[in-house]
This record gives sequence, C-alpha cells and structure tokens, in this order.
Amino acid sequence: MTAIISTAYSRDLGDELRRLRENNTSFGGRAMAVQLGWDPSKVSNIETGKARPTEVDLAQYLATCGKGIEFLQDFADRYRHAFDLYFAQVPENLRTLAMVEAMATKIFSYEILSIPGLLQTEAFVRALFRHAGCESLEAIEKGVEVRMERQNIWRRPYRPECVFYVHELALRLRVGDAKTMEDQYLRLLFNADFVRIVPADEVGLALKTPLQLFEFGKASPLAYTETDLAKVFAQEPSAVASSRKFFERLDAAALDAEQSRSMLAEYVSGLREDLHDHRTDLA
Repeated sequence: MTAIISTAYSRDLGDELRRLRENNTSFGGRAMAVQLGWDPSKVSNIETGKARPTEVDLAQYLATCGKGIEFLQDFADRYRHAFDLYFAQVPENLRTLAMVEAMATKIFSYEILSIPGLLQTEAFVRALFRHAGCESLEAIEKGVEVRMERQNIWRRPYRPECVFYVHELALRLRVGDAKTMEDQYLRLLFNADFVRIVPADEVGLALKTPLQLFEFGKASPLAYTETDLAKVFAQEPSAVASSRKFFERLDAAALDAEQSRSMLAEYVSGLREDLHDHRTDLA
C-alpha cells in the first residue's frame, strides 16, 4: 500500500469500497482489517482515498465483500486513474462532483450562460433539461431530483463559503416561462450576499470556460470544468494556481455585492413590467 496525496476520484472510489463493505459484510472497519490481516489504519486510509492499495489488496478486499473476478477487473480499471492529478469522467457521472461539493469548505464558481447549479430552482432545472432536448419525463425528473439533492449542502450546519460569479448573459437568457425566470431571479436575489454579477460588456470573460475552484479542510484544492463531452477535474498545482488568478480577474471585473443585488432587483422588476405590459396588450 502506497501513501499518496488524495484526489477527488480516490476519495470517491474509496467511499465506494466503504459502501461495499457496509452493504455486503457485517464488518466494521476494524473488523474488516482483522479479517484481512491488515492494520486498521490501512482500511481507513484506503476507504478515505488517502492510500493506494495494491492489486492484491483490492482483490482481497473485494473478495471479502463477495465480489467476483469481473467486478474486480472493472473496479481495478477505474481505480488505475484514482490518483491522477488530471482526470475526466463522462457527463452522466455525478458522484465525484457531488462528493467534492459536499466536502468543500470553499467554493468559487463562474458561469456564463447558465445559473450555477447549486442556486437553480426546481422549475429552472426542469426547463433546462427540456431545452437540452431531454424528451423522457422520467429522465427529466431524475435529473431534477439529483440536482436538488446536490443542494443539500445548504442545509449543513457548517456549509461552505461560496462566491458565485455569474455573467450577465446568464440573466438575459430566458429559460422556461416568465414565472420560472422570476423565481430564479428571486432565488439569486435571496442569496445575493455571495453572488457577483459580471457585466455584459465584459466580452472577453464571456469567451472563457465555466470554472469552479474547490478548497477543502485537509485535502488539496481542486479546479473543475465541464462540457457536453466530459467532466474534468484538475488537482495539479499549476492548474489550481491558474484558476486562482482567473478568479482574481473575475473579482476585479465583477460588480460588488451591493451592485449585484441592485442589478438582480432590476431584472426582477423588468420581468414584472414585461408581464404587466403583455397582459395589457392581451386585454
């Protein structure tokens, strides 16, 4: 077993091992160590993603959990990349990102054409999936459920410190009906203490890629971005340093908290005026 700097993926896969132990055996961590003939710290470090087990270690652990050779091969293939400082996942995989959000002590986020996922209303999420071409009602509702579950971090007694930088283009892009947009603007306004609006005339910043930077109590910082093709996690120091510089640039360009609050209030008022004028025309 090799001690090494943990990554988001090693913690995710370690947690998967822990759940396998809990669901398939009657052993606690210490009893599992006794069963395997390991030191108790070895089980703990593997399950928290702080150490890389050998292939023999994995085989012994998974066999104790009642898993066969095919499961071992699949898990080992995934585990091979557990400690990569750069790694990509398919867009459908949300476990690692959800764990990152749940463990983070600080979150810095930048969105250009959408509202940050952690601040989206349920109706907004549902409309987003429809606009994205998701035709199955079941798939839409599952997506909404998962997005709302990720927002459980706001119910934590010690929730993360957050700053959400939102480009004004995201406010201008209408998703769903007027009521959906009004509720979404109000959700942002309610959380205006940590929302910073990047003005629409910051064209250069609109050409950048959405980005998130996560900080943790003990683990190394992590930069994250995503496209339609992949979710990309970067823990390599130069990537983290570059992300910090970018957020410093955003901080200088964005409206301050009070200015951002005022702009959000204007969007709410403007939408209500549009609704009133529209109703008048219909009358």
